[in-house]
Amino acid sequence: MSRSAHPAGPRHADVLPEGHYSAPPSDLNALDPKVWSETVTRNEDGVLTVGGIDVKRLAEEFGTPAYFLDEDDFRARARAWRTAFGEDADVFYAGKAFLSRAVVRWLDEEGLNLDVCSGGELATALSAGMPAERIAFHGNNKSTGEIRRAVEAGVGRIVLDSFQEIVRVAHIAQELGMRQRVQIRITVGVEAHTHEFIATAHEDQKFGIPLAGGQAAEAVRRALRLDGIELIGIHSHIGSQIFDMSGFEVAAHRVVGLLREIRDEHGVELPEIDLGGGLGIAYTSDDDPREPHEIAKALTEIVTRECEAARLRTPRISVEPGRAIVGPTAFTLYEVGTVKPLDGLRTYVSVDGGMSDNIRTALYDAEYSVSLVSRSSDAEPVLCRVVGKHCESGDIVVKDAFLPGDLAPGDLLAVPATGAYCRSMASNYNHVLRPPVVAVRGGEARVIVRRETEEDLLRLDVG
Repeated sequence: MSRSAHPAGPRHADVLPEGHYSAPPSDLNALDPKVWSETVTRNEDGVLTVGGIDVKRLAEEFGTPAYFLDEDDFRARARAWRTAFGEDADVFYAGKAFLSRAVVRWLDEEGLNLDVCSGGELATALSAGMPAERIAFHGNNKSTGEIRRAVEAGVGRIVLDSFQEIVRVAHIAQELGMRQRVQIRITVGVEAHTHEFIATAHEDQKFGIPLAGGQAAEAVRRALRLDGIELIGIHSHIGSQIFDMSGFEVAAHRVVGLLREIRDEHGVELPEIDLGGGLGIAYTSDDDPREPHEIAKALTEIVTRECEAARLRTPRISVEPGRAIVGPTAFTLYEVGTVKPLDGLRTYVSVDGGMSDNIRTALYDAEYSVSLVSRSSDAEPVLCRVVGKHCESGDIVVKDAFLPGDLAPGDLLAVPATGAYCRSMASNYNHVLRPPVVAVRGGEARVIVRRETEEDLLRLDVG
C-alpha cells in the first residue's frame, strides 16, 4: 500500500494488509552481529554492553538520547578497507557520513585519506591534523572562499563538478601561483541503489557533468588547456546503499571509454579513476552487504578488464566508503517515555529523541532495527512503531518492529547502525538539543562531540 501524500507530511498510521509483516523473531533478546558493532554483547543480566561498558551505566553518565560509537570497530573497518585495496589504490573516507576531530585522527592513524564537501568539513579535517595532501574536496557549488582555502592549504585534489568550477579553480590557483590537482566528476547514466541499478536516463541530477552529448569530453578539453590546474583523473559516483557490483561494471565501462577518448584525442592517459562510494551496510537482518576484500577484488577486476580491452594502462583506483566504515560502528540509545497500544493495529512507543537525531526514516523511508537493551525479556512479541517526541506525525524512528509486550516507560532501547548520517543530519527541530557522540573503547567512554545545551541554542539567537 503506497503512502498518501499530504502537505503536512506522510500519514502517520497507514494500515497495511494483514500478513504484510514477517513473523516475529524467535528470540527478541538475540543480537544479530550483522547490524551491531563488533564489541556489542549482552551481559549475564541481559543488559547490552559495548566496549565492555553496559548501557545502563552509559545512560546514567551521558544521558539519552546519545550516539555511542565503538572505536575498536571503527578502526577495524578502516583497516579492512585500507588492507583490501592495498598500496596501489586510495581509500578516501567520506566525511559527510560522520565527521569529528577524533574521527579525523583515527583515519590519519589508520592510513586512510579523507573526502570533504564543505568549508566546515575542510576546517574540521585541517584542525585535527589531517595532512592536506590526503584530502579531496568535493561539492557541486564550492564558493570562491572555500576553493581558495583548499588551494592554499594544499589539498591533494579538488573534484570539479561543472564547467564554471573548471575556470574558477584554475583562476584561483593561478592567482595564488599554484597548480591544483583536480578530477572531473562525470555522470555516466547509471544510478544504483541497494540491489538494483538503472543504466539510462540518469543525467538529470545536480552532480557532475554528463557523459552524454560530449559534455564530459568538452570539460576534459577545457581542463587540459588551463595552466592553473592539473587534470589527474575522472570521478564517478553511481548511488548509495549498493550491494550489487553490476552498476559499477557499467559505470567503469563508460568511464574507461572516456579515458580512451582522451588518449586518442589528446595523447594523454589520465593516471586515476575514482569510483566513489555508496557501498551498503546492514540496517536489518535482511540486508547482506559485501566485505571490503570482496568489493576491492570485484572493482579491481572490473577496471583492469575494461582497461585491457581499451588497451589502456590501468589507472590508480580510488574509492570513498563513508557509511560502510562508520555506519555499523554506532548505535543510538533512547529512553522509553510512553507506551500506547492501539487495539488491532500496533503499539506506539515514544522515545526521548526522534527525527532531530535520525531524519533518515522520515526523509528516505529508511528501515532500522531496534532492541530492548536495559534488560532481557521473555514476554510475547508485540508489533511496535518507535516514534519520537517531535510535533510531527512523520516523526518515526523505526516504522515496524517486534518488541517485548512488557515494555514500559524507563526502559532503554537501542537502534543499531546509526553511525552514518544520523548525527551529520541532526537538527534542532522544536529547539531540541542535538545528542552527544560518545566513543567507547576498552572499558572507557569519552565524549568526542558533546551534547548541545540551551546556552548553545540561545547564543545564536541575537534577540
